Amino acid sequence: MIVNSNLEAAWNYHNAPKHSYASVHNNLHFLDWHNQPLPFKAYTTLDPLPLLREVRQTGVAALSAIAESIRPDRSATPDLEALAQLLYLSAGITRHRKHPGGDIYLRAAACTGALYEVELYVVCGNLVDLEAGVYHFSPAEFALRRLRVGDYRSVLSEATGGESTTVNAPLTIICTCTYWRNAWRYQARTYRHFGWDNGTLLANLLAVATALGMPAKVICGFVDAEVNRLLDVDPEREIAFSLVALGHVAALPEHLPSNLSAQFS
Repeated sequence: MIVNSNLEAAWNYHNAPKHSYASVHNNLHFLDWHNQPLPFKAYTTLDPLPLLREVRQTGVAALSAIAESIRPDRSATPDLEALAQLLYLSAGITRHRKHPGGDIYLRAAACTGALYEVELYVVCGNLVDLEAGVYHFSPAEFALRRLRVGDYRSVLSEATGGESTTVNAPLTIICTCTYWRNAWRYQARTYRHFGWDNGTLLANLLAVATALGMPAKVICGFVDAEVNRLLDVDPEREIAFSLVALGHVAALPEHLPSNLSAQFS
């Protein structure tokens, strides 16, 4: 594992974008509405796989799910319906508002400035109603788009140093963060907001997993370059920020694809 030991650089960044009375009132930044970032990432050449919009009731009280007082089922394996519920209640569009500057699509988890810079990807083996692959979640259409065909969970296992939950997870959700979508308004504070906004989304995701009785673990220590490469994202624009391993199976299959050349078509 690669650990960033340059603490001075981290502290310099932490202190530089701090708010103060002077910084807030002397900042000449304005919103350029003609250069507003798109609210959604779109893979326009890939066919969408629509997800079920009907959310099934778990019968678990919200406070019980938040408190994680429900014991997970160690043999739980999510199906496509459960995945749809996890995605909808963490990053799905729950309301649509119109205003003079355009439309705002409000999501299940709060975000600074309603900019929603966190994108979700799914890496899975064969599940009920979903073939193994790497998928991008499109909130606008409530659909998945497959970026890679095959079981790439071993890439996550290697990137996390053999973290046991990734080894045994039938499904992992990867949260990425896109710089410009937040920096358009918040400038240098963007990376700070990544932590906040991803945190609110993860809180929802973990609560839903708990309500479904599904084991879930957030993993923030991994080789960034390998995960970015798996998703084929440009780290100057978008970065893998956290992983959530979901469910439990005995072990990964022995033969997994190793070719990470782009498969998008």
